[in-house]
Amino acid sequence: MDWIEVTIFTSTAGIDPVVGVLEDLGIEGYALEDAADFEEFLQDTEIYWDYVDEKLCEELRGQETKIKVYIADSDEGHAQIDTLNARLAELKAQDADDALGRLTTAQAVTRQEDWEWGWKQYFKPFPVGEQFLIKPSWETVDDPCARRILEIDPASSFGTGTHDTTQMCISMLEKTVKGGEKLLDMGTGSGILAIAAGMLGANPDTAVDIDAHCLTCAQENAARNGVTIARTLHGDALRDPALAREIGGGYDIICANIVADIIIGMAPMFYEKLVPGGTLIASGILAERAEEVSAALMRAGFRLDERAASGGWAAFRASR
Repeated sequence: MDWIEVTIFTSTAGIDPVVGVLEDLGIEGYALEDAADFEEFLQDTEIYWDYVDEKLCEELRGQETKIKVYIADSDEGHAQIDTLNARLAELKAQDADDALGRLTTAQAVTRQEDWEWGWKQYFKPFPVGEQFLIKPSWETVDDPCARRILEIDPASSFGTGTHDTTQMCISMLEKTVKGGEKLLDMGTGSGILAIAAGMLGANPDTAVDIDAHCLTCAQENAARNGVTIARTLHGDALRDPALAREIGGGYDIICANIVADIIIGMAPMFYEKLVPGGTLIASGILAERAEEVSAALMRAGFRLDERAASGGWAAFRASR
């Protein structure tokens, strides 16, 4: 069956009234893009950006609040959409101050297979480093090529293994892990680096991320690969001293596949949390900013053991 994606244009104030209409019509489940939430996200995460396209930022800040629903592409579905449009028109007529937004809709047909698979059709098993074969959870591998199979389902988290930064980190982990090392994964995303380290013999003790959903995803992926992440912590250690203390220290390896500004800001903290001789693996660094990061790591006391570059990105392996 094909589906019709119906996008309702409204405002933050219009969310509850529109959802009420959907419930009255028996339309269950919706995807919400609240302009107010997006504005808050832009403000809260601005320090994590290396470069910002100001024009794009302005365009995104000007986006309307949208509610998306999927209705069967059938006679019954079309009748339901007609009723929805009529109810929205009634709601608009009562909105003298235009507080609820436009209350109009746009439609697009979505094929069943596109809805279910989408980008997944392009995510196939592939080798990384010297030892790993990254495999999405929905694929099978007939010939593992004697590599360690790391099964990942990123959901909406960063870290499929396809990005240059992730691959450089995994290659550095292969050179670093000997067995039993206590590891901290800052900005864990899908958990792929903590999992790779665990499969190599390290102890992925702590994974941290500013997105709570990522931590759930990381634990699920870890279990899928027979790896245990001892604990996950939610928050921003750069801004939250209590979280920084809770993370603790005594780590043999720290992975930080984040961005240049955060690595620069956290370099002294990373140094303190590592044991003498411990290793920091840092990436997510645009090549243009590699020198800045290098200088910050050395100022913090690190010795740079390796510098890698791939696809316009840089990574460092440094030791305390």
